[in-house]
Amino acid sequence: MIASHLLAYFFTELSHDQVQRVDKYLYHMRLSDETLQDISARFRKEMEKGLGVDTNPTASVKMLPTFVRSTPDGTGKRLIEALCSGSWLEFQRSALEQSTDARRKVLQGVISDHVASSLVQLFDHIAECLASFMDQLQIKDQKLPLGFTFSFPCYQTKLDESILVTWTKGFKSSGVEGRDVVSMLRKAIRKRGDFDIDIVAVVNDTVGTMMTCGYDDQNCEVGLIIGTGSNACYMEEMRHIDLVEGDEGRMCINMEWGAFGDDGILNDIRTQFDRDIDMGSLNPGKQLFEKMISGMYMGELVRLILVKMAKEHLLFGGMLPSDFLTTGHFETRYVSAIEKEKDGLLTAHEVLTKLGLDPSHEDCVATQRICEIVSTRSANLCGVALAAVLRRIKENKGVDRLRSTVGVDGSVYKKHPHFARRLHKAVRRLLPDCDIRFVRSEDGSGKGAAMVTAVAYRLAAQHKARQEILEPLRLSHEQLLEVKERMKQEMEMGLAKETHNEAILKMLPTYVCATPDGTEKGDFLALDLGGTNFRVLLVRIRNGMRRSVEMHHKIYAIPLDIMQGTGEELFDHIVHCISDFLEYMGMKGVSLPLGFTFSFPCYQNSLDEGILVNWTKGFKASGCEGEDVVGLLKDAIHRREEFDLDVVAVVNDTVGTMMTCGYEDPFCEVGLIVGTGSNACYMEEMKNVETVEGDEGRMCINMEWGAFGDNGCLDDFRTEFDVLVDEHSLNPGKQRFEKMISGMYLGEIVRNILIHFTKRGLLFRGQISERLKTRGIFETKFLSQIESDRLALLQVRSILQHLGLESTCDDSIIVKEVCTVIARRAAQLCGAGMAAVVDKIRENRGLDFLKITVGVDGTLYKLHPHFSSVMHETVKQLSPKCEVTFLQSEDGSGKGAALITAVACRIREAGQH
Repeated sequence: MIASHLLAYFFTELSHDQVQRVDKYLYHMRLSDETLQDISARFRKEMEKGLGVDTNPTASVKMLPTFVRSTPDGTGKRLIEALCSGSWLEFQRSALEQSTDARRKVLQGVISDHVASSLVQLFDHIAECLASFMDQLQIKDQKLPLGFTFSFPCYQTKLDESILVTWTKGFKSSGVEGRDVVSMLRKAIRKRGDFDIDIVAVVNDTVGTMMTCGYDDQNCEVGLIIGTGSNACYMEEMRHIDLVEGDEGRMCINMEWGAFGDDGILNDIRTQFDRDIDMGSLNPGKQLFEKMISGMYMGELVRLILVKMAKEHLLFGGMLPSDFLTTGHFETRYVSAIEKEKDGLLTAHEVLTKLGLDPSHEDCVATQRICEIVSTRSANLCGVALAAVLRRIKENKGVDRLRSTVGVDGSVYKKHPHFARRLHKAVRRLLPDCDIRFVRSEDGSGKGAAMVTAVAYRLAAQHKARQEILEPLRLSHEQLLEVKERMKQEMEMGLAKETHNEAILKMLPTYVCATPDGTEKGDFLALDLGGTNFRVLLVRIRNGMRRSVEMHHKIYAIPLDIMQGTGEELFDHIVHCISDFLEYMGMKGVSLPLGFTFSFPCYQNSLDEGILVNWTKGFKASGCEGEDVVGLLKDAIHRREEFDLDVVAVVNDTVGTMMTCGYEDPFCEVGLIVGTGSNACYMEEMKNVETVEGDEGRMCINMEWGAFGDNGCLDDFRTEFDVLVDEHSLNPGKQRFEKMISGMYLGEIVRNILIHFTKRGLLFRGQISERLKTRGIFETKFLSQIESDRLALLQVRSILQHLGLESTCDDSIIVKEVCTVIARRAAQLCGAGMAAVVDKIRENRGLDFLKITVGVDGTLYKLHPHFSSVMHETVKQLSPKCEVTFLQSEDGSGKGAALITAVACRIREAGQH
């Protein structure tokens, strides 16, 4: 018993010593974590070079675009055919159904007789095999989509086009290199004429692997193959792919990572054994990384090490049979078998004996250890490159912790007893801040081609469905001309005495009869009441050489109890605020002209009279509706008996905008506000304003154009989404034009479209969140943010997540498109309305050509990144005989009221003289 224990101990010590000798001998093949991190950083730089348009030609890692833009989302359900071309043909009929594995029927056809044939012969043979397969399944009468896995080096310019760079795997068919294999297959199929097929996608096997695994795990965004060869692909942000136009979404990149190191960047870690393998290969100096990690070279690497150690009398007593010196005699499958924990040493003895050697126990131990070192290095180097890819994805997404899945295929990964575990451990060590799942692919090349095809079909079908829904929201030039003409007709009705009462555009006279001419001067007070905050301003206007406008203001709150109390309480509070401001400015006792911006619906009979029609914006002060607000203000001033003011003008904010810009530009005769609401005003000929006596001169008309369409004249332009927004608004049937163009409603239109898309399974994977069901949740400011040219899709997703919407990259693109369509329509409709206004002014004056300026204010116009430019272009197209300049207003409501007062004082003083 003691003797057996001693013998076992003796052999254990011998084995340990032999392992240590091998470890020392192969020291340079055992890479530290520090070295691995360094190699990973080098690989990241090579990835970036491959993605850059200027650096790609010299990059070793080519980063080829595949034009695969989406991974499976589990909703596909379609009959797909897959054609896999390698050293044999494999045809599959895959029925893809949600939540089930793909059901397949397979036919294989050998094409070895055609590897050196002509182009015509090769593709005629492929078409013949495809016809035979379809005959067997009795599907020749159906035009099915086909996915084509073509596992040879190719450049792609779109999903269904693939230019063969060079044949590999023994193929030498003439006339194919440099040509599109899809076109050649289509030509062969057309020549037969007995069936038709829709070749949707051509992919390589790495992409197929990612797509296959992505069907079962929707987090899968990396494909990896470690078999005879090695390669990887992953989903990259489009904004980083310089080789392809467009910045939206993601695209799968075929890395062709086997060429990493071809530029010499790995020379410091390559051993003499790696150099010997390269020199003896069919492609010296090429695919150097692949030769360090893939199955084609792993067994040969072990053989070279064994040969060298034997020649140095470290193994086999220095004896080597001649057969063992022949390349390829030590196969990679031997490496896998020898590393098995249970029978590894016994297998090593059997393999070495079979190869003509007479191995001792120590030789078998050493051989097993050499296999371990070679395969471990392979797994670590593979993990290094994979970690670089996953780190890039993490940074692209901007997340603190990445959760992602890698789809893997290949004989080394699947059959080697420890490779997968070692790879996983290496990735975990290099990426401690990532949770990575590895999923083994089953038939990545065939099922994957079907998946790519199914995804392409799904995306195409969904895109078509979305475009059909959005089509009514895209207005043609002819439609916009029609809107312009209808606006002009409604304007005429509002101006005419006979039709004014039933007109929807009320075309209200403002009694502002002139714009600033630059001679205005003096100190003026302005009041700005339009919400819960109330402003008092002192505006000092200078003329001559020192022409300028200087403003001082103070903001006062209006408490809720005063907003909803009596009219006397409200106006007494306003006068109290004016008193405080005058004291603050040291002007108590000074009587100044005052302009009153009162942004509530009013009828005017003169410049200094405004009859309140009804309160809005939460105001309910009693005793005001139907009364002159100027009179109510004067009464409150008299009650206070502290000061007196000359209330010269009451105006709305649109007129104030026109006057503010008119001070800067004498051609400004139109005012426009496009913000929470929308309205316009312009200078009309008095002879056309039939609701006011007198034919001389001009008067500013407050159009109140938000009501355009309230009589149904825009019904053929309104969509189901406009109707929904109107029906659920506070004033159904009113302000219909405003509800199509203003900031208060655009976000709500978008929200309704997103719900419609989601219900039809075209967005958010058909899952409607509770937040999305909430009216008003999608604010118009989000449209401006989402459409910003500087905003990446990652930030769009962040905005959607803030709204409780878990979105994919594809979802973000769709949401951005909807926002673009709605904002563009609003800008175009606004432009059509403005074209009607400027054309009417030109026709009023009998001009062939009009030069005019529009003063503009409003958050939508100022903050949305594209609204203003689209509106300008629309006006230019619809009114070619007008040169329209748009001038942004600064503080039209306060400064504008003071300027109107200044103009009125100037005219009044001129009349007195």
